[in-house]
Amino acid sequence: MADELNGKRVAILAADGVERVELEQPRQALQDAGATTELLSLHEGEIQARDNDLDVAGTFPVDVLVESASVDDYDALLLPDGTVNPDQLRVGPDAVGFVRDFMATGKPVASICHGPWTLIEAGVAAGRTLTSYPSIRTDLRNAGANVVDEEVVRDGNLITSRSPDDLPAFNSAIMELFSQDGETT
Repeated sequence: MADELNGKRVAILAADGVERVELEQPRQALQDAGATTELLSLHEGEIQARDNDLDVAGTFPVDVLVESASVDDYDALLLPDGTVNPDQLRVGPDAVGFVRDFMATGKPVASICHGPWTLIEAGVAAGRTLTSYPSIRTDLRNAGANVVDEEVVRDGNLITSRSPDDLPAFNSAIMELFSQDGETT
């Protein structure tokens, strides 16, 4: 497992309010498998993390501004949660465009909890089978997605998951999908 993602570059798109555990645990799993991860965000410096959306939980340094990032530089994309985080991303044209363009490549994308809000805004949820945190399932249905209540759902190049409770299954699924070569649509 230590080398299954050697040579892979994974973009993690997040903003202030990201749920600490949903960035930290998948990122560590990716790095433990040999991937290089880069945190993309809306502003330079650091982003503020949260625990349970409410409690300040430290910061993460931003590696690349999403406005200057190229989808061609990455093999996979991770969209972590935190209600404030995806709410900021979905009103950021550069973030929305990055997600839309990334999905168009057929490269692997993984999103957990409220992360699919950005998929909705990017116009890439329609016709997909997805799961999410219960409070945004109506938003997904209204965007044309087929919504199911499962710990992890894979639809082609896209993996979605419900909540921090599902992180072990989510991390396992992203390891499997991200280790595949080529497009997965």
